Amino acid sequence: MPIAPSPFCSGKNRRCTARATRGGYCDDCFLARQRAYEEGRPSAAARGYDREWQATRAAYLADNPWCECDDCLQLPAWRRPEATVVDHKDGLGPLGPRGHDPSNLRSMTKPCHDRRTARDQPGGWNRRPGPAA
Repeated sequence: MPIAPSPFCSGKNRRCTARATRGGYCDDCFLARQRAYEEGRPSAAARGYDREWQATRAAYLADNPWCECDDCLQLPAWRRPEATVVDHKDGLGPLGPRGHDPSNLRSMTKPCHDRRTARDQPGGWNRRPGPAA
């Protein structure tokens, strides 16, 4: 017989006695974990998403307004959704060697971009596996 998950929060070194509501954490512990993650993360500008990137993104979306993901490219042109995000094919972002090169970019919808990122970055957002030993 399967064991039911604990109804209590797993936060604060398992000393929290509140009821779990969000993925095993109470609201307070969930928000505390989220704040701790955001504090350790560099700003968007520090990651290369600055004014220059915004101009590159706007120009690319103006030239390529429809989603260019692999799934949407299979659809007829009139059925492809409008893109809202510009993706780097190499996954290195604007600070990579080809960060602003149009041949390294593709326009995507947010759901398509989220699917691709989740597939290409196993283990979660911005947590890539280390180099093979």
